[in-house]
Amino acid sequence: MDEKFRITKKAGIYGIIGNIFLLIIKAIIGFVSKSQAMIADSVNSAGDIFASLMTFIGNKIASTPNDEDHNLGHGKAEYIFSMFISISMIIVSAKLLYDSTMTLILGSKLQFSWFLVVVCVITIITKLCLYIYTKKAYLKYNNILLEANMKDHRNDCIVTTFTLLSIVLALVGIHWFDSVVGIGISIWICYTGITIFIESYNVLMDISVDDKTKSLILDIAHSYKEIKKIENIISTPVGDKYLIFLTIKLDGNMSTFESHSLADSLEENVSNLDKVYKTVVHVEPI
Repeated sequence: MDEKFRITKKAGIYGIIGNIFLLIIKAIIGFVSKSQAMIADSVNSAGDIFASLMTFIGNKIASTPNDEDHNLGHGKAEYIFSMFISISMIIVSAKLLYDSTMTLILGSKLQFSWFLVVVCVITIITKLCLYIYTKKAYLKYNNILLEANMKDHRNDCIVTTFTLLSIVLALVGIHWFDSVVGIGISIWICYTGITIFIESYNVLMDISVDDKTKSLILDIAHSYKEIKKIENIISTPVGDKYLIFLTIKLDGNMSTFESHSLADSLEENVSNLDKVYKTVVHVEPI
């Protein structure tokens, strides 16, 4: 198995294990203490389990080699399952927003408990470790499934810190902040879900390669003095890379062997770029 897929698989497994553990302790302490913020955090952990599971399944499908039915492989599975993760985030955030708003209107029954503080500290440490591991993997492999999980772990560190603050404030009689934090968590989860959805949607709708990579492709093509004109560059995503179609114009007096040798060389050089999966060059005489 490719190293990228192996690391993504491990990230998914670690996320599932860590989030199941956090869900159990958050749910128990949240309902006992009647902390809306902690209950919201526990529901968020349930969503995190789903996200980690989608990462595991999506990565397994994406790692499947190309075959007769899928000539370019299964890379887009990463974006399909990332979209599932984003939709689950948005649905969860809507429910949490409603519950937290109603609690703010009707009043919070949060009672300070040292157990709440301990759970928050454990959550922050656990999520910080998962975030560091996943970020390191994402920066190395630029996998959208890793990106979704990385952002999820980062968000959890931040929102749990605010949950901890609301618990401490309850100690001095400020109960309304608990509901406000619940609302804040909801909005944060929704925002993250929308950004991941848009990124996944763009790839599934065959967004073009970024301008920086396109510029690098043009630089490589222009380095061939035999190329008279670059007619067009067409690209389509294949997982986290792109399939590139180049149409170039060459001197019509060149032999077929010479023009095809040049095209083969250009395909090889462009395909060496980090974001390029495969390059196809079409030659037209001029």
